[in-house]
Amino acid sequence: EVQLVESGGGLVQTGGSLRLSCAATGFTFDDYAIGWFRQAPGKEREGVSCTNSGIGTSYFIDSVRGRFTISSDNAKTTVYLQMDSLLPEDTAVYFCAADSWDCTGTDPQAWEFDHWGQGTQVNVSS
Repeated sequence: EVQLVESGGGLVQTGGSLRLSCAATGFTFDDYAIGWFRQAPGKEREGVSCTNSGIGTSYFIDSVRGRFTISSDNAKTTVYLQMDSLLPEDTAVYFCAADSWDCTGTDPQAWEFDHWGQGTQVNVSS
């Protein structure tokens, strides 16, 4: 059974940093892509970043590129989303998701994942 557990959310001030973790079990880590999504109150969920550790590729949407980085620890089957220079508009529930296709070459609006975590809240105060 595929399981994804996010952690690391919290409250930070503008300009602060957080590192989100997505601990994955139940599948061959290198064969799956991990995506990060967020959903702010009153807004649709949006894809933020994804990585395919098996082929070493990653993708970021324009609004976070240069501020967010993504990394994988294959031994721990965990993906990290390092979020720096956070802005109030980054406030949202962040979800990680997994599926067995390469998301890094696809428009985030086309990302569809079968497996999801429960989400972790990120609040950035102004």
